[in-house]
Amino acid sequence: MDFAADVQQWLKQRGVQVECFNLLRQLINFACNEKAKTFPEVSGVDGLHLLLLDGETVMAGRYPKRAELACWFAIPPLENVGLATMFCHSVMRY
Repeated sequence: MDFAADVQQWLKQRGVQVECFNLLRQLINFACNEKAKTFPEVSGVDGLHLLLLDGETVMAGRYPKRAELACWFAIPPLENVGLATMFCHSVMRY
């Protein structure tokens, strides 16, 4: 299982809604999000992975660790914590 699928499953099991977009496969999702659209222009695609939490940048350049995710989403305990959107350039496999 790749990171995107793993993190989606892990967070979903804890009540967190996650959207993960691939620059190569879902360009329109990048184009529709101003932060995601301008990020590669400023940082280059090598600066991706971009993680937005409720529309704000919380991490870029690498995948987050589960401990970081748990901190951002207050896991545990389970609670409704918002929407995370992760933008990455690597090919996701499902």
